[in-house]
Amino acid sequence: MQEKEFNLLYEPWIKVMDNDCGVKEVSLIQAIDDAHKYKGLCGDICTQDPPIMRLLLAALHAVFERVDKDGNDHPIEDYDDAINRWKELWQLKRFPEKPVKDYLEKYKERFWLFHPERPFFQVPAAKRGTEYKAYKLNGAISESSNKIRLFGDRKGEEKNILTYSEAARWLLYVNAFDDTSAKPTKEGKAGSDDKLPSPGAGWLGKLGFVYISGENLFETLMYNLTLLKDGEENWESCTPVWELDKPREKERTEIPLPNDAAKLLTLQSRRLILDREGQRVTGFHLLGGDFFPKENAFSEQMTVWIGIKDKKGDVKDYQPKRHDKSKQMWRDFSAYATCKEGRHMPGVVRWNNLLQAENIVNGNTSVNLNIASVQYGDKDFFVTDQFADSMCIHANILSNAGEIYQMCILDEIDRCDRISGFLSTLAKELFLASGGDPKKVEKWDSPVLSAAKESFFSKIDMPFRQWIAGLDACDNNQTRENKISLWRERSEKIAYDLAKQMVDDAGPAAFVGKTVSDKNGNERFYSTSMAYNNYYRKMKELQEGR
Repeated sequence: MQEKEFNLLYEPWIKVMDNDCGVKEVSLIQAIDDAHKYKGLCGDICTQDPPIMRLLLAALHAVFERVDKDGNDHPIEDYDDAINRWKELWQLKRFPEKPVKDYLEKYKERFWLFHPERPFFQVPAAKRGTEYKAYKLNGAISESSNKIRLFGDRKGEEKNILTYSEAARWLLYVNAFDDTSAKPTKEGKAGSDDKLPSPGAGWLGKLGFVYISGENLFETLMYNLTLLKDGEENWESCTPVWELDKPREKERTEIPLPNDAAKLLTLQSRRLILDREGQRVTGFHLLGGDFFPKENAFSEQMTVWIGIKDKKGDVKDYQPKRHDKSKQMWRDFSAYATCKEGRHMPGVVRWNNLLQAENIVNGNTSVNLNIASVQYGDKDFFVTDQFADSMCIHANILSNAGEIYQMCILDEIDRCDRISGFLSTLAKELFLASGGDPKKVEKWDSPVLSAAKESFFSKIDMPFRQWIAGLDACDNNQTRENKISLWRERSEKIAYDLAKQMVDDAGPAAFVGKTVSDKNGNERFYSTSMAYNNYYRKMKELQEGR
């Protein structure tokens, strides 16, 4: 029988950054009690923080959906209860210690990383699942048995072991972001007439994960503690995974969409069990776990959405929209705004807009809108990369009060897209003028054209972030017009400077020019001067509003 060891309520394992920018490990209870003392979570990789944040949020839901800040029984029953509960916590500027500790210690037997019956976030029955070594659990060096990572953070025997604190963090990560490489068991197939549905990637891997962060971990957790579903509906009774009488064991199980925040935040996308030798984790076994259709899964508050249109062009369903690593997050601003048709706003954004409308949160406060994502290859069969991005913005810009600026931001993003197109055309014409092969620039995603476009977005990336961070829904008309005008001047100067650099780099052959025949036999002469004049004309038409 496996001995009880490493209780996550008391042992340090959650990585946080303190106010001196030092990184340390703290226990689950300490992470909540002292959240106001930490800048935020600081995991081993950017995608390790989201599942840990969701664990902390699940605990907070389990506590404060039932009791008030003093620990008195007072379940949230309606809109007013939810708003008042959130407000009283916010005004404390920290989480009250007693109700949190009383609740978590009630379930302390469920928080042992190793336990003979109920190991935390694990299922002993998973022992019959696919076996993996420790290097597969460690998302920072994750590799398969037939694909070795060349530049990993660990080498040799170090790859084959994890400390208990490391294993606890990666346990949550794998549950959230696991790929689809694991196979169903023979027993599972036999119990379902030789057919088992695929659960797909872990739930967070299917999302365009988004969250709001503040000045410290307390504010970050509060901003994402949505005590009403989409700011409107009450959640169903709270049942995080540790409150279940018996852990769910059946592999690859389709379940109804959870309408319970804590249940969703602790969703068991995978059934796992850790293997250990001595005081080290050496590997794990895994089975597919719970899943549900992602279409219209609006219980999920921490994702961006995209509308799926029917043949008539009408939006019939919404589904989570995965982030695109090749695009800065501000280029997808419409996914977070209130004014764009065909979008469903992220729940955390909707909730914070509600808090502003109730005058609980100051809309003039700057917050960070953050994304984190895992990138997969070949039908999510393996992880290729992970990435994160953030955008500082006044909270009121994302609310109804900021709709004018929202439209302005979308217009400027569209304007930048058009300029990038002009630069792509310039790159194409310079390439042909210098004697380049026409076949290499037939498609708009060709390397030559993509390089020009991405070079422009790279150069305006920081200026755009600075511009959007300076916008305030309280600006008057004149201030707003001045800010937009200054941004356009800056972005256009960057575009002209880049175009001139492209011309200089094109070389003497492009200056002389070349006659090129297209696939239909039509001839056209290309040269540096003609290409730049064409670009200059398009820019002037844009500036004149044509």
